[in-house]
Amino acid sequence: MKIACLGWGSLVWDPRELPVQEKWFEDGPFLPIEFARKSNNGRLTLVIVPDYEVSVRSLWTLFSVNTIEEARESLFRREGGLSEKNIARDIAVWPNRNPNDSVILEIERWAQVLGLEAVLWTALTPNFGNNQHPTNKQAVKYLHGLPHEQRRNAEHYIRMTPRQVDTPYRRRFEAEFGWTPLGEI
Repeated sequence: MKIACLGWGSLVWDPRELPVQEKWFEDGPFLPIEFARKSNNGRLTLVIVPDYEVSVRSLWTLFSVNTIEEARESLFRREGGLSEKNIARDIAVWPNRNPNDSVILEIERWAQVLGLEAVLWTALTPNFGNNQHPTNKQAVKYLHGLPHEQRRNAEHYIRMTPRQVDTPYRRRFEAEFGWTPLGEI
């Protein structure tokens, strides 16, 4: 089975034991991704933000497992800290999601062109008050307020994010903090 994994953040540079091919392709679907989730160690991580006005090109690779169930379980384990009861919500699968969702429709169009049979991605949501995404100003304020070690973790995540994931917040972080992509300094 030809099963793809979408990525835009740490999955790309730190897949750990995720059973995927080594090469990440840079021609994934355009998705509304932004730094909108407070995660472990103070990081402000990338998630899909429904109805966000900006879309960026995601990355993708192929799983080296044969079933959707194996792919979902391995992505769930790689993400760590997710609740077992929420695996169906937090690890999304196409073609098994709402066909009226614009994100799903974009993934479906992209996947069909490539002849993919399934696509999985981490579907965590923004979590700044009432599961909303922060404003650009709130995101900068949040990062400024982090203790030193957490701020270093946040900086590392932002700087390691693939360059093509060029979101408005990322540009603001570069201007505010000087956090340019690692390897391009």
